[in-house]
Amino acid sequence: MQYDAGIDVSLEQSSVCVVDAAGKIVKEAKVASDPCVLVTFFKGLGFPVTRIGLEAGPLSQWLYAGLTQAGFDVVLLETRHVKAALSAMVVKTDRKDARGIAQLIRMGWFRAVHAKSASSQEIRALLTARRLLLDKLRDVELSLRGVLRGFGLKLGKVTQRGFETRVRELVANHSMLQQITRSMLQARDAAARAQYAPQGASQDRTSRQGLPAVYDRTRCRSDCGDYV
Repeated sequence: MQYDAGIDVSLEQSSVCVVDAAGKIVKEAKVASDPCVLVTFFKGLGFPVTRIGLEAGPLSQWLYAGLTQAGFDVVLLETRHVKAALSAMVVKTDRKDARGIAQLIRMGWFRAVHAKSASSQEIRALLTARRLLLDKLRDVELSLRGVLRGFGLKLGKVTQRGFETRVRELVANHSMLQQITRSMLQARDAAARAQYAPQGASQDRTSRQGLPAVYDRTRCRSDCGDYV
């Protein structure tokens, strides 16, 4: 007898539904969204599960990797395809979504997507973190310009290295502005400046790891080209 399972993944708990070859529901449960817990659940059913399907999402890669390493045949389903297939439901719940996913797996009515490799996920996380820090750096600098502009103080064109010096020159005779800019400059330095220093001795670990990955276009095409 063939058994297929569908998982509707949530942050804390996931809904699981197991159906047989005729589409009859054999087992339903709420299980913690953790690969070890899910592996224990499926191994404790007393019968082998032919295929497990889950919708692609933030936790999907983690769960997919854990279940695959345990020897299960796992399929990542394309999000838009699942949404279209389950859109006929009048009332949508996690339990019903798990049932729908299980039926899609059983009938083969799904579009599988590629699972990213562990290395591509690491590179993507690294580049995302660097992008966030760069955005914060720019936000602080633009806010500083706005604050000073309100008092008729204009930074004008200034380099990254000369930014702090120029700000301190402009507020030299304003005690209140000195306090404000001191805090904002500290936030700028702590949050982002070290992350995006020019290549050299002042660069921190994130930049040293990230920049080679950015410049190695062949590696980016092969690893980061994977998608979910």
